[in-house]
Amino acid sequence: MRSIPDDFDAATVAVIDARLEAIVRDDHVAMPLAIESGSRAWGFASPDSDYDCRFLFVRRRQDYLTLWPKRDVIETPLDGLLDVNGWDVAKALRLIVKGNAVAIEWLRSPIVYRGDRAFRDALLAFADAHAPLPLVRRHYLHLGLQQWKRAGDGDGIAIKRLFYILRPAAVLRWMRYHPTATPPMHFPTLITECAPPAKVRTIIADMIARKAETRELGLAPMPAEIEAFVEAEYAIAEAEPKGVTDPRSQAAADTTFYEMLEHFAPP
Repeated sequence: MRSIPDDFDAATVAVIDARLEAIVRDDHVAMPLAIESGSRAWGFASPDSDYDCRFLFVRRRQDYLTLWPKRDVIETPLDGLLDVNGWDVAKALRLIVKGNAVAIEWLRSPIVYRGDRAFRDALLAFADAHAPLPLVRRHYLHLGLQQWKRAGDGDGIAIKRLFYILRPAAVLRWMRYHPTATPPMHFPTLITECAPPAKVRTIIADMIARKAETRELGLAPMPAEIEAFVEAEYAIAEAEPKGVTDPRSQAAADTTFYEMLEHFAPP
């Protein structure tokens, strides 16, 4: 399943691969999926964007049975442009049932460092069947509102933050057009499939092109068309019912977890 863009720095990818191998060896885990998240996977990276490697892991059976369970995350030190950390598959399943979209995005990343297709497809099938979509929409609404609040009321907004405000709005619109599915991760795909107004599409395409050539620190005013687009999508989402988790999904998560242990737990 490995899929690395040609423009990724080969030396950086080699360091990421080595760090992942060290985690598997030192933490005694299987790592059926390791992907790129963040702006590189979303499709709007800058020249100085860091590498956000995320992974899902499965521990040994005895590590789940101990009276002193291990953490459900594995973190490595931030190192320049590298940010490498991951979640236990059990944590991912619990969060999917609660409507947290992070693990779902990881499963849909177009950039894969290492992966088992059966593992990814099984978790995607679980997410498609059991992720509570109203709660997923709420997740993106809160994410976008938090970023907007952090933007402040100054004369300009960081280009990076502008994308972080815009992407949740695009996801919310995509989910209105696809009410029974979980959204893709890739931002240009979201824009194509959610069909925003032509002027909005043009501005976004220009923003992506400029961001690819501009360092993360640039400031710019929020275009009026983008602001109207975001406000409209957030308002629609805020008026919707919040949704609830389904207890049946918890039982399904248990079943999926047992299957993951059966097929992927290391000896």
